[in-house]
Amino acid sequence: MDNESTTPVESMAVNPIGEKDRAMLDNNFVYHAPKPGQNVKYENLRGMGKSCAETILRLCPPSRERSVALTQLEDSIFWANAAIARNE
Repeated sequence: MDNESTTPVESMAVNPIGEKDRAMLDNNFVYHAPKPGQNVKYENLRGMGKSCAETILRLCPPSRERSVALTQLEDSIFWANAAIARNE
């Protein structure tokens, strides 16, 4: 049968994956070894993120909102690091 190698998702797909999307997937879902100079950038971002997190802990009462603020700060540092890793 011709469809034996086709997964159910592939058989339902209505949007083909173009070259631009394939390149994006190939870049985003692979390990990016640090290049020269990137570790310093990562350390600076983590340091500034930690300092900001300490300020949030000192100034904000324990609450859901404080937890969300800390989580979103972590997300911001993650995405900033990803911007460096994926695009330099």
